Amino acid sequence: MARAAADKPIERMYRTVVSDNRRWEGFVHRPGDVFVCTPPKCGTTWMQAIVASIMSPSAEVMGTLMKDAPWIDARYEAVDDVLDRLDAQAHRRQIKTHTPADGIPWYPDASYIVVSRDGRDAFMSFFNHMRNSQQDLMMQLVVSAAEDGIELGDAPPPLDDIHSFFAWWLDDEPMWFDHVASFWAHKEEPNVAFVHYDDLSADLEGQMRKVADFLGEQVPEDLWPSIVQQCTFESMRQASLSITELDRHFVGGGSTFFHKGTNGRWRGVLTTDELAAFDDRCRKRLQPGAIEWTNRWGDSTRAVAEHPG
Repeated sequence: MARAAADKPIERMYRTVVSDNRRWEGFVHRPGDVFVCTPPKCGTTWMQAIVASIMSPSAEVMGTLMKDAPWIDARYEAVDDVLDRLDAQAHRRQIKTHTPADGIPWYPDASYIVVSRDGRDAFMSFFNHMRNSQQDLMMQLVVSAAEDGIELGDAPPPLDDIHSFFAWWLDDEPMWFDHVASFWAHKEEPNVAFVHYDDLSADLEGQMRKVADFLGEQVPEDLWPSIVQQCTFESMRQASLSITELDRHFVGGGSTFFHKGTNGRWRGVLTTDELAAFDDRCRKRLQPGAIEWTNRWGDSTRAVAEHPG
């Protein structure tokens, strides 16, 4: 099936074993599309469930979320299958991406929801994510990536040593830093909204109402309690146990994909030197405002978090 080129071509290639942003080349945009843009393990599925619940407040969304709101960059299935599913949708669509802002197309009539999280918390969740990934599937991706001309780079260290893995994450897996920095450059644009993981944890309903306002979606007042309940961590975790795609990707399926959802687990795990190295990378790679917002540094962080754009 022939597809039109994107309205605005991507500016930079991001090609890895798991993700390839060349897959956007066949994407056909529609006005109103919603892009959920996050670094890995920063509340992606949480925000997808929120967006789906707001746009379809009478529906149970978790069971079909991975199919209906696909991760377009992911190399797990043929890109034409993903694009065909999106083309077949008659309702307002949402698409997930972990790619930094300069690696995805931009449209003035689309909505971009950027979700982030303290990098140390993101790292701890990513470490658990990698430990529970199905290794047979990962090896299939490695083989297919090499066949597709993707440079494999340095393999991550063994997952039995969190300190070696943290050093690799800082130096060789810069996606969290690239993502935060690239999207922060768009913070003044009216079709971009920033949402912090901590704010979702502290005030889920309040943040969901802000997302609904940003998207211009009207949710009947009597349905708000049910959609908020549907988007709590425990409700999503229970619903995820029946999502068979998660069993293919993770040992333990939904029970390990939705691990704990808590913050601060790096305390007492990462050393003083490792935390100092993280701070140094943040100062070198991120804008001051981005550091304050995402890691909640400084006296002004609470105000920045409430008004990120």
